Amino acid sequence: MNGPSPEEKHPMEGFPQVCFIKNTIDNPNIIVGDYTYYDDPEDSEAFERNVLYHFPFVGDKLIIGKFCAIARGVKFIMNGANHKMSGISTYPFQIFGKGWEKVMPEMTALPYKGDTVVGNDVWIGYDALIMPGVRIGDGAIVSSRSVVVSDVPAYTIVGGNPARPIRSRFPPEVVERLVAIAWWAWPIEKITEHLEVIVSADVEQLKAIP
Repeated sequence: MNGPSPEEKHPMEGFPQVCFIKNTIDNPNIIVGDYTYYDDPEDSEAFERNVLYHFPFVGDKLIIGKFCAIARGVKFIMNGANHKMSGISTYPFQIFGKGWEKVMPEMTALPYKGDTVVGNDVWIGYDALIMPGVRIGDGAIVSSRSVVVSDVPAYTIVGGNPARPIRSRFPPEVVERLVAIAWWAWPIEKITEHLEVIVSADVEQLKAIP
């Protein structure tokens, strides 16, 4: 056996609070890799409700890699939440119409941070908040109730509001090696065969796998 099928909504029999996200999303601008799961005892299939202000006309994407663990209450703020900040008032008069539409800003006048990208093998803790355009590197850990306002390097643990690096999980040269190995891109048969090494701390043994 090579683990659960990535096409299953609920890979743990009798435990519906865990759900493989990619099998529950309808929004084409949310892209999620195999085996990435959301854990929520209330409704694990409703991950999309946690992606906020994600309007189609803005066009930004939320991209999440493979083998990520996303805890209950994690939320992603997308670019549609942004208000024009270059004028005196940030109030969005134009959305109410009735004469106020005359100050409709050009899309280029609104702050735009780009796509939000989460790498592979990332663990995001309970109630964390990810702001627009943030990039979280492979192997990173986001502590519970963190507010992530800037990019998170690969294999770095961050926490707080705003989230700041707590420590790197490995020395820089090891991080570089792990990102290059990219075990999450291996065929699932190879991953299954070498699980003991993947969950160990032996980077040299992982590197030696052909």
